[in-house]
Amino acid sequence: MLQTPKSYNGMVVAPHHLASQAGIAVLREGGSAIEAMVAAASTIAVVYPHMNGLGGDNFWLIRMPDGKVNAVDACGAAAGLADIDWYKNQKLHQIPDRGPLAAVTVAGAVSGWQRALELGQALPGNRLPLHRLLADAVSHAKNGVAVTATLSDNAAGKRDQLEPQPGFAERYLPGGKPVAEGSKLLQERIASTLEQLASAGLGDYYRGDLAASIAKDLEAAGSPLRHSDLTRHNALDVEPLALKIREHSLYNMPPPTQGLASLLLLGVFDQLHQQGAAPIADDFAYVHALVEATKAAFRIRDSHVTDPAYMQQQASSFLSDDMIRELVGSVDLNKAAPWPQAPAGGDTVWLGAVDKHGCAVSFIQSVFWEFGSGVVLPETGITWQNRGTSFSLDADHHNCLQPFRRPFHTIQPAMAVLGDGRVMPYGTMGGEGQPQTQAMVFSRYAHYGQALQQCVTAPRWLLGKTWGSEKTNLRIEQGFKPEVYQQLLAAGHDVEQVGEFEEFMGHAGALVLHTKGDRAGTIEGAADPRSDGSVAAF
Repeated sequence: MLQTPKSYNGMVVAPHHLASQAGIAVLREGGSAIEAMVAAASTIAVVYPHMNGLGGDNFWLIRMPDGKVNAVDACGAAAGLADIDWYKNQKLHQIPDRGPLAAVTVAGAVSGWQRALELGQALPGNRLPLHRLLADAVSHAKNGVAVTATLSDNAAGKRDQLEPQPGFAERYLPGGKPVAEGSKLLQERIASTLEQLASAGLGDYYRGDLAASIAKDLEAAGSPLRHSDLTRHNALDVEPLALKIREHSLYNMPPPTQGLASLLLLGVFDQLHQQGAAPIADDFAYVHALVEATKAAFRIRDSHVTDPAYMQQQASSFLSDDMIRELVGSVDLNKAAPWPQAPAGGDTVWLGAVDKHGCAVSFIQSVFWEFGSGVVLPETGITWQNRGTSFSLDADHHNCLQPFRRPFHTIQPAMAVLGDGRVMPYGTMGGEGQPQTQAMVFSRYAHYGQALQQCVTAPRWLLGKTWGSEKTNLRIEQGFKPEVYQQLLAAGHDVEQVGEFEEFMGHAGALVLHTKGDRAGTIEGAADPRSDGSVAAF
């Protein structure tokens, strides 16, 4: 069993060790957790390019030292040209999964970095220049990074879909073969793009020379995105969703993310737990209760969550005591409810940071599916996301495509403030698995008192789709007691046993800052053995 690292001065966790190191270096120089996160986020965009990048979106939860929780929504909207008729005129009945027509939404990631840094201006500590925050990312892009197994496997596994897309083969299929594990990946154009951002400022991505280059290349490739779509984009300050369970306060992102489902899931499970439904972690009752709570939460999500400007009911209204009691009443503690087919998952990275002043960041960044649309822009080297494929071309669908509408997002970072004052940023990648893994990590830690690293390392399950997989059944890792699998089958679950530490279960992580008593100032961290990540601390 891996031990839980602890320190006092600062900590960063990321699913790639170089991103953790980039973040902790900033903390060592006196930077804030927000600045450390920008350093880590830009680095992981380079070293894990199949999961996230400059062509994706991100979301932030930031707990300031005074206790205020800020949320930044850096989700790009659909192109002004993109409507249902535009696609149907091209004889399409759904948005393609890959290619230029899948590159339908603005990439908001860089705007998220910019807005978070603006919020961080009031924090204590040094204010490091932008070129310092991007330095590690520039260096790794320019000098090369060792290709991970997950990058190599996904380049090979998705080759048939991605090889025809503009620019993909040049970047990820050198010499006609997928990038090999351990080989050096050079990204000179990304290095130049990052250097341009460091020199001209992050706003250049949307309103400067970079914006002009990006727009030209997108239009030439056949995307509906135009320069005007970039210039109208800004990251949004939003009110985080909040739910109180017992003495704990939980926070997540509002729509268009599935953060509502994450909070509903934990709200339902907490009620079941208080009723004695799952007294022991990781036995049948625990797994079954969380799986059935997931189904209840997903029914709300799949019927209502979209761009909040188009929702008929505010997301916070679903977090009422009456709604949670109603969902609890729908759970049969002995029998599995039917499970319908659900939307696809995506590729994502979650990262966390805590500094010595008490600022805590929960951050998530994504290009949706592995390599997003697969389109690599020739001038900037940016791989563009395919988040807009979550839109429907059915005008009656609650998430139908409209110009400037923001797409549904599976990604959402989580944060909790426990009753004794502990601050816990946590999260994971993994499509529909994100709310489920978040619930496992939080409940194992807060309800059952497991060590933080154990909460992340312990075997997991997944109901529904996630990145790299089309299955929608319940899959459960080896490591649970054998009778748990048999009891799930007997309860009617369509369950499949898979191997240990399966990557499709997500790359989770968590940090905990102790704020009271003799452990005040102690920071704990946990990284996922399913990833290439680490906890970095000093």
